[in-house]
Amino acid sequence: MSDTIRWGILGTGWIAEMFVTDLKAVGLTVAAVGSRTQKSADAFAARFDIPRAHGSYEALAADPEVDVIYVATPHPMHAENALLAIANGKHVLVEKAFTLNAAEAARVAEAAADAGVAVMEAMWTRFLPHMVRIREIIAEGTLGDVRTVIAEHDQKLPSDPAHRINNPELGGGGLLDLAIYPVSFAIDILGIPTRVLASATMSDTGVDRQTALIFEHEGGRQSMSHSAIDAAGPVAGAIIGTEARIEIEPWWYNPTSFRVVTPDGEVLEHFEHPVVSRGMQYQAIELERVITAGETESPLLPVSESVAIMRVLDEVREQIGLRYPGE
Repeated sequence: MSDTIRWGILGTGWIAEMFVTDLKAVGLTVAAVGSRTQKSADAFAARFDIPRAHGSYEALAADPEVDVIYVATPHPMHAENALLAIANGKHVLVEKAFTLNAAEAARVAEAAADAGVAVMEAMWTRFLPHMVRIREIIAEGTLGDVRTVIAEHDQKLPSDPAHRINNPELGGGGLLDLAIYPVSFAIDILGIPTRVLASATMSDTGVDRQTALIFEHEGGRQSMSHSAIDAAGPVAGAIIGTEARIEIEPWWYNPTSFRVVTPDGEVLEHFEHPVVSRGMQYQAIELERVITAGETESPLLPVSESVAIMRVLDEVREQIGLRYPGE
């Protein structure tokens, strides 16, 4: 591998566009892109000045000038695409949700371990400056005993039944696209839940239109979240402790600010941190650190935790009666 870590982009949709924009904004190297068609790959490469364009995912995975592959396809393809990259000796960053279900996630984790390559879920919020500072504040004991995490992710997304978000065959619905954020957030702060309570309203196409979640965590702590694909909310979050709370400004999972507030209203800290571009580069920088250090996962989001998160989402789906075609 060269001194410069070279990224390959698997998929040419809007999330891939945002990721590449952020990588280039901070000078990371995007060496190649792969699509299911040469035309799409060529267009993406031309738009972002990427040296090589491959008309198949297989060709991208086999490219000797690529060190790490970012998987940016719809949820049902994540496991297959990640396994392809791993089989070709590439490190992998897999767009969230990590896979469609926990069984797929476990297969990806096992394959990466066997191949000795690094794999990480692209839950970019974990790596943003405000989340780094939030974890520091909690570790410092400023909040006292952390009791509760509250977050919502309600958006008004396209209503077209053919759109990916409404298509169960593509893992549509709020769970894997929207709820994954507050679920991962709660687990980051409070750990894997010991009990899951879920309630959902399904859409006409058979995906979860809105879902409410209550998790119980070790020590009697709780987290609560709500996601919806057809109604916009404030997208705010909070962490509540016995001595203070953190109020995260909308949109809490994007680069944003927060306040640390005591029970009587005193503001102990107002955190702001300018971020270049959208902020997806932080996860890439962390994975490059992992690769350079000869490690295979990040302590900020180990692959075992991504597998555990998928188990939680499987339990949610069991409770709300959501099954994806082909499972």
